Amino acid sequence: MSDQCFDLSRHGITVSTVLRNASPAQLYEEAIRHEERAAISDTGALIAYSGEKTGRSPKDKRVVRTPSIEQDVWWGPVNFALEERSFMVNRERAIDYLNTRERLYCFDGFAGWDPATRIKVRVLCARPYHALFMYNMLIRPTSDELANFGDPDFLIVNAGGFPANRYTTGMTSKTSVDLHLDEREVIILGTDYAGEMKKAIFTYMNYAMPKQGILSMHCSATSNRETGESAVLFGLSGTGKTTLSADPERDLIGDDEHCWSDTGIFNIEGGCYAKAVYLTREAEPQIFDALRFGAVLENVVYDPARHHVDFGNTTVTENTRARTRSSSSSMPAPLRGGSPAACHLPHLRCLRRAAPGLQAHSRASRVSLHQRLYGQGGRHRDGRQRTLRDVLPVLRRTVSGLASGVYAKLLSEKLRRHHAHVWLVNTGWAGGSYGTGARISLKYTRAIIQSIYSGELADAPVVRDPIFGLDVVTACPGVPAEILVPRQSWSDAASYEATAQARRPVPKELHPVCRWRACRSPRRRAGRQRVGSVRSLDAE
Repeated sequence: MSDQCFDLSRHGITVSTVLRNASPAQLYEEAIRHEERAAISDTGALIAYSGEKTGRSPKDKRVVRTPSIEQDVWWGPVNFALEERSFMVNRERAIDYLNTRERLYCFDGFAGWDPATRIKVRVLCARPYHALFMYNMLIRPTSDELANFGDPDFLIVNAGGFPANRYTTGMTSKTSVDLHLDEREVIILGTDYAGEMKKAIFTYMNYAMPKQGILSMHCSATSNRETGESAVLFGLSGTGKTTLSADPERDLIGDDEHCWSDTGIFNIEGGCYAKAVYLTREAEPQIFDALRFGAVLENVVYDPARHHVDFGNTTVTENTRARTRSSSSSMPAPLRGGSPAACHLPHLRCLRRAAPGLQAHSRASRVSLHQRLYGQGGRHRDGRQRTLRDVLPVLRRTVSGLASGVYAKLLSEKLRRHHAHVWLVNTGWAGGSYGTGARISLKYTRAIIQSIYSGELADAPVVRDPIFGLDVVTACPGVPAEILVPRQSWSDAASYEATAQARRPVPKELHPVCRWRACRSPRRRAGRQRVGSVRSLDAE
């Protein structure tokens, strides 16, 4: 039973009707009564629409610049600085908007499955679908924990139904997602896309966890039920992290956001946030079967008569999403992986979907210690080197509060300490340039992943790629040999050679960590620290 008169005056909220930690059944009722276009699918999931914004707005993300965090944050084209006064203007604007609503929704939960480091999160919002989204995303407290929840460690004020004022200093549009690291608050204006709340929590965890020596990672993770062996899958959005982590033979730790501490790997979230476009039971049965009562389907198209969802219809957006609890019978409950030190064969896999012009990469390659730490790959169209630092989202600015060197240092320490095996798996195009080649079958990708888990690929024959310098696996059970070696999968040898040469690694290019360590004089070292903006963390 939710608390319908919860006092939020400490946050400036004066609305008398506040539903705190309402059950999914209550939130369904609220959504059908008060949400525009809300519906229930024929499988029981709640269908909701985010309005004009159907994806995140990274260019509208702002971080309040204060003296205490100025030297830590990686300021730049993603972490845009915001004056504290502008944050307070937006905060008051958000609170004033919420106070005009007849009823509000509050959800209190935890982020992080490790009790020693988890944080208390409070979400204030005006839409029941947002409350149900966070009910699925955060780790739900017990009755006793909720009764003694106290003040949150992190507050999200979601007033996405009200726009930011474009004339406020620092605003460039009517959308603004403002993070104040000192106050541990996020203010959302001008967007109802629920993913902004999820990413706000991960951004904060990505800032706070490394300061405790814990590596935060944008990845999926699984563990072996019998041995405790854990594996993590890094990859950009759409490369298959969620799909490939839905493995009935392994326990699912989580599909998106994790931390690696000295005691093991643990999920930050309490659910699964999967892309729903072209979703089928045949390809992804665990995700498909989890779309029942309590799940949220965002921005999908359905048949008004039967309420059957057409996952192939991208009329609203290609970024259709499904938010589910992982505790359904078809998807094991999120859990903590055993300590990597106890895992006899820990794996880190980097998934990448080859873009047009990058189809020359192999399907599965061993990555050496030097390559995994300092980068190996082709080049971007503009000639800038493409390294594993670009491919691994754990090091990307889009999810990093600190400079990437901080995460690189933590990752390198854990790779060395636990002797982790690293593989680069291409889940994208092969066999020719865009329009000629094709994406690898999911069946073959799963076969490659299973062979990594079983250890069969550890002793598989390899050949050194003369252009990319990777040890390319040439034999894998259940996978045709011509798929594994890119040269053999292209019918036009000359075209392959031209594409590969155009994307060859830039020679003698040092990773920033190497360049920083090469600075011997105090003056040069101090200068390098200023460039990296991490004086307090000896990394970049």
